[in-house]
Amino acid sequence: MSIDPRVALQSLVTAFEEHLAAAAARRGEKDPMVESAYLAIADAFEVYEEVLYDAYGEVTPLEIYEDDEDEGDYDEVDEVDEVLEDPGSGDQGNGNPLGRSANR
Repeated sequence: MSIDPRVALQSLVTAFEEHLAAAAARRGEKDPMVESAYLAIADAFEVYEEVLYDAYGEVTPLEIYEDDEDEGDYDEVDEVDEVLEDPGSGDQGNGNPLGRSANR
């Protein structure tokens, strides 16, 4: 017996709401309640994605990324900061890394 996609969607929404509540009440950087709520979102999303596909042959444009601690010291945020700070990239002097004027 499969789960109704609407029920799975409601479970996902509930997981997001619980994560928000846990984040708002966070008691430190590694609060176990936030971590638990984070994992609950991933679990609820996987169920939703599966039942959505089973019922309608449809998927979402979302993806769950696994936390790979073996990736070394690579930090994507630092790379983005470097691109944004590079005066040779993007539009000349308007601060837009995409190289587009805001008036276009």
